Amino acid sequence: MSSHTPLTETHVEDHQTEWDDDKLHEECGVFGVIGVTDAASFVALGLHALQHRGQEAGGIVTHDEEHGFQSQRRFGYVRDNFTSKSLLETLPGSIGIGHVRYSTAGSKGNTAIRDVQPFFGEFAMGGAAIAHNGNLTNANQLRRELIGRGAIFQSRSDSECIIHLMARSMGRTIPDRMKEALRQVEGAFSVVAMTRSKLIGVRDPLGIRPLVLGRLGEGTVLASETCALDIIGAEFIREIEPGEMVVISEDKIESFRPFEDVKPRPCIFEYVYFSRPDSVLGGKSVYEVRREIGRQLALESPVEADMVCPVPDSGTPAAIGYSQQSGIPFEMGIVRNQYVGRTFIEPTEQIRNMGVRLKLNVNRSLLKGKRVILIDDSIVRGTTSRKIKDMVLEAGAAEVHFRVASPPTIWPDFYGVDMPTQEELLAAKMTEEEMREYLGVASLKFISIDGLYRAVGEENGRDPKNPAYHDAVFTGDYPIAPKDMIEQGFKPKSAAE
Repeated sequence: MSSHTPLTETHVEDHQTEWDDDKLHEECGVFGVIGVTDAASFVALGLHALQHRGQEAGGIVTHDEEHGFQSQRRFGYVRDNFTSKSLLETLPGSIGIGHVRYSTAGSKGNTAIRDVQPFFGEFAMGGAAIAHNGNLTNANQLRRELIGRGAIFQSRSDSECIIHLMARSMGRTIPDRMKEALRQVEGAFSVVAMTRSKLIGVRDPLGIRPLVLGRLGEGTVLASETCALDIIGAEFIREIEPGEMVVISEDKIESFRPFEDVKPRPCIFEYVYFSRPDSVLGGKSVYEVRREIGRQLALESPVEADMVCPVPDSGTPAAIGYSQQSGIPFEMGIVRNQYVGRTFIEPTEQIRNMGVRLKLNVNRSLLKGKRVILIDDSIVRGTTSRKIKDMVLEAGAAEVHFRVASPPTIWPDFYGVDMPTQEELLAAKMTEEEMREYLGVASLKFISIDGLYRAVGEENGRDPKNPAYHDAVFTGDYPIAPKDMIEQGFKPKSAAE
């Protein structure tokens, strides 16, 4: 494969504000298209729509008969890297895939260009590129075994294991090799891959990470979310089902079931935070689910106040629902600066200490003398929540009541979410009352796990014996044992807890 990007050991600087560091981040977004003119342009647009799923780096691979496989990988935003005509001209072809990423915990801020997907492999029957959203929970074990058998890894990404497993497969076709490889991995994976003439999409048996199928004229599209179909004017066909592999050529779509059937458990946090509110997930509008979370929160934890104020932008739909249910007016008491990106340059200690104020500002005239209900999607470390509360009180608010549109985040996620260790999670080391005192608010309440389930359409709440969703960050109930992390000393919840 030729590439116009030198694969050097350049590292990306991390200019995170405290705001970024106190949020959970979905690790990746994937996109692919076949059967269109200038596939790279559509991939770039799709990745732009998925930017919220990964802001550290992105990559695109395309193929055409004359030039073969072509690749571009860059650090930073899609809009800054993949919009120039000169760059897109280096990516010819009617088929292409792309990937946007956050670094995983452990390599954050220290990512080399070689870690940026899509990854490429040359096999006896031709080349293939692969982009992966999720996390393999047995990647360390697989890596040791593969290296022991002579594999040479180019990156630190668990996704590269899939390429090496494919290389060792005896399957006659690349889809056959991918099936065999993915049967050996454990964890969460939504994969978009391509050969010279086929686009491939695979979702893990539990369906933890999302993947959707769309149609664009005569072409076919795969994407992490429906919002990426909307941006290019594609029609949503359906979700790739948990445990399904689709192999798409320009004239047909084939569906396979390479894995043992299990009951799906998609990630409930996609509804709470990860997905864009204008996406549709599991047949439900993400926006409407978040608004319903707010309604449930108001039913469970009412309080007398003068206004409901979201922590923008993720808390906004839930705040609207809380306001509608409680009858307390919704107000934009906090305004987000949309133009401060993750890579905002912080040249001095004085500016760095501004922290959250780089992202948010209070609407003083609205807040003065008012009893305020602050609504946010989650509390992770709690440092940002405390600073936001301080800003609201400094603006003259009489009281601050905190309401959280998810249950307490007590356990780490090992299926493709960039998040702190358990020791850094506020709810893992404090009771609700201790958290209230730490945040310095008049009251603090989280939605219950049953309330969250009701908001996503489970009328009877969560069935502890047969939960409908992956919710381990709240319950400690891991549907796939995190073998690599247990090996490193992580202690899962015991059956008695």
